[in-house]
Amino acid sequence: MALSATPYKVELNLTDLDRDIYETLRFTMARHPSETEERLAARLLALVLWYDESLVFGRGLSNVDEAALWQKSLDGRVLHWVEVGQPDSDRLVWCSRRAERVSLLVYGDRRMWETKVFPALGTLDNVNVVALPAQELSELSRELPRSIDWAVMISEDSVFVTDAEGQHELALTWLKGDR
Repeated sequence: MALSATPYKVELNLTDLDRDIYETLRFTMARHPSETEERLAARLLALVLWYDESLVFGRGLSNVDEAALWQKSLDGRVLHWVEVGQPDSDRLVWCSRRAERVSLLVYGDRRMWETKVFPALGTLDNVNVVALPAQELSELSRELPRSIDWAVMISEDSVFVTDAEGQHELALTWLKGDR
């Protein structure tokens, strides 16, 4: 018997001071059976970091031909492909050929990834890469409730998340390109 996805109710109060975005978002998202709470939190952070009203979650882990998040035009072209994690360079090259813009939110221990994969991305002009601090993401994602209620503020290179446990600051490290 296959395991089913776990639904999470999400309410995000988003304040992006850099882009003058002030939104309250309410939605349900699914956590794939093999997905960690850390990856789920990273997907939520990717949503707020590159927020656009047409940016939606893809099937991600259950379909390798889809992004973690993406934005499509009315005619079906992929305008923005967002990956989360530490994909290999072949995956990012593949994504960059299918989308006008690719963004990657890296999390976890990235030392090996940065030495083996990151150098191969130098020739990809439409790829931007940002890294989250591992410790802070781990603390934020620990024991995520099934009803996530976050107030998120983005200012310069920091994301501030306020939840029931308090405030968490995640300093962004831009490895390639920008937002």
